[in-house]
Amino acid sequence: MTSYVSRHGLEVAAPLAELIETRILTGVDADAFWSGYHALLRDLMPENAALLDRRAALQARIDDWHVAHRGQPHDAQAYRQFLTEIGYLVPAPEHFSLGTTNVDAEITSTAGPQLVVPVMNARFALNAANARWGSLYDALYGTDAIAGAPQGKGFDAARGAEVIAWARAHLDRVAPLASGSWADVTALDLLDGVLRVTNAAGATGLADSAQFAGHAEAGDIFLRVNGLLIRLVIDPTSTIGRNDPAGIADILLESAVTAIQDCEDSVAAVDAEDKCLVYANWLGLMRGDLAETFEKGGKTLTRRLNPDIDYIDPMGRSVSHPGRALLLVRNVGHLMQTDAVRMDGRDTPEGIMDAVVTVAAAMHDLNRSEGPRNSRRGSVYVVKPKMHGPDEAAFADRLYGRVEQLLGLPRNTVKLGVMDEERRTSANLAASIAAVRDRCVFINTGFLDRTGDEIHTSMQAGPMVPKGEMKSAAWLGAYEDGNVDTGLANGLAGHAQIGKGMWAKPDAMADMLREKIAHPQAGANTAWVPSPTAATLHATHYHLVDVTGVQRALADRAPASLDQLLILPLLGGRNLSDDEVRRELDNSCQSILGYVVRWVDQGVGCSKVPDINDVPLMEDRATLRISAQHLANWLLHGLCSIEDIDAALRRMAPKVDVQNADDPAYQPMAPGFDGVAFLAARDLILQGATQPSGYTEPLLHAARRKAKRQQAMASAAVG
Repeated sequence: MTSYVSRHGLEVAAPLAELIETRILTGVDADAFWSGYHALLRDLMPENAALLDRRAALQARIDDWHVAHRGQPHDAQAYRQFLTEIGYLVPAPEHFSLGTTNVDAEITSTAGPQLVVPVMNARFALNAANARWGSLYDALYGTDAIAGAPQGKGFDAARGAEVIAWARAHLDRVAPLASGSWADVTALDLLDGVLRVTNAAGATGLADSAQFAGHAEAGDIFLRVNGLLIRLVIDPTSTIGRNDPAGIADILLESAVTAIQDCEDSVAAVDAEDKCLVYANWLGLMRGDLAETFEKGGKTLTRRLNPDIDYIDPMGRSVSHPGRALLLVRNVGHLMQTDAVRMDGRDTPEGIMDAVVTVAAAMHDLNRSEGPRNSRRGSVYVVKPKMHGPDEAAFADRLYGRVEQLLGLPRNTVKLGVMDEERRTSANLAASIAAVRDRCVFINTGFLDRTGDEIHTSMQAGPMVPKGEMKSAAWLGAYEDGNVDTGLANGLAGHAQIGKGMWAKPDAMADMLREKIAHPQAGANTAWVPSPTAATLHATHYHLVDVTGVQRALADRAPASLDQLLILPLLGGRNLSDDEVRRELDNSCQSILGYVVRWVDQGVGCSKVPDINDVPLMEDRATLRISAQHLANWLLHGLCSIEDIDAALRRMAPKVDVQNADDPAYQPMAPGFDGVAFLAARDLILQGATQPSGYTEPLLHAARRKAKRQQAMASAAVG
């Protein structure tokens, strides 16, 4: 049972009150804080509720329209007119300019990977922050980026030679020498501030001398390619360096330039206890003192935040360069309520609590006068997900303005990233950006959540195409292109990030190297990766692609079509065989069960979940949303029955049990099929059509809380 304390008319979970009052607040009086929080809730809770009511009302109108037109050919013109009449589509704004100021270079001018991690896990949070730099040698040696794998238990010299050859060939492509190859370099030194390279061709240098960024006192050499640093580690005494003619022991790449510390889709935070862990880890990142001790290889290790990196530029000046990714924090959306803070006997919006507490914690970074800082420009970066259109974006602008008033921060200290992952936002993206024009530092696409909302918005229109075919649907191309087009047309280039979504196969790095270069080639100056290793490998794409040049070239193309964006991905008159339907059911049910069982039973919000073919995929709630919504749609339109869903769930549960057999904390779902997790997975499908916007949070949170109660009771009984 959660215990509460009273604060200015608010009931606050005691652990949360203690965390805020004793650790988070800095330069803010606790009494004034709680008084201001109460006033903020009093003023903004009704507006938050009204926006959610507006979502539901629009969805009901769209559902009724589709039901009324069933059996008729889809009339795209009439549909668009209808969406305009009900206010789903709004007029594009007059031309505007971003007014965002005090934005760090990692966002305004440096194109590179963006790592996303659950802040609830301290080790992952630290890994992400420290992923600003990564070893290219390690990333190549330990993954399938190069065919094969290391042989034997010790160092595989043959594999090492392949790694070095790959890395030197990459340098030849992105930082070529005036003559000869990096593969033949025998010495590196400086002559009057200029990098001198000796290789088989004799003394030479960089083809573009401006790519020499500087050197470290220990001898390391820094190159700069498209704004990203490359560090050649010189150590002739190391295992690798002693066998290298130039003493190059490693090549470190500036990798995760930015990282999102996630309070939302990748965490399973359902109560005050969980939220305190989320906030404490974020606080540790902002204070710079987060540490995590763990066992690895029989040794006890402690991980902390990396220091900044110092080097000397070609003019002889000392430079301090960030050793950590610039951190953004993703708050939850407008939907969910929390009992961690209650007012007048009612739960309050979790998104408001996130806004207040995460910004308050970030003040430790804002107030730091020495040592590494997250934002050198004095800003707090918040990513706001799951907003439906410009009215909700405008509400976010007002919310964070009130938070700034509460905490005594200058107006627009808080910068916002707008997740373009809901259909109403995509269709009104320019107006949504305009609503936060003085805060906007980020827009991005997210295929999975966006597909989940695509299905839910048109749930009543008819059965959707199979899940795998969504990637070639007409709306998706318009969505991806339209995000870039709108961002460029409204001045984001050079001022904010235009991002692309996640690479979901963390073990398939060879595939990632082949495919994910499409993101910078599409004009995105950042794209999501699932691990520090993936960040390092994806960084090579930004060496190869000058995103600034790509954006200049794209600025004059015809913008993506709104009509194409509104094309419904319907199956139409096509008939699927029983075998096709069964395969689709099995695939989605296995995916749903594999994710939900860890979420509900163990509180794991993001992890590598084996798919039906045992290929590990990085899954979070966005993945779950699309699978659950797709099956709910097929169930609604008679492509399958409840009995078919139940049969597929029962077929797939034993497979998921086998996939988790090595986990001692795992509780099998078969043969009972009556556990909280299994039943939650079933509810996500059977109740999917009626869930708000097709979100998974309401059902997942209820199931997780129930599982935690059962586990606590079982533990107490044993004790």
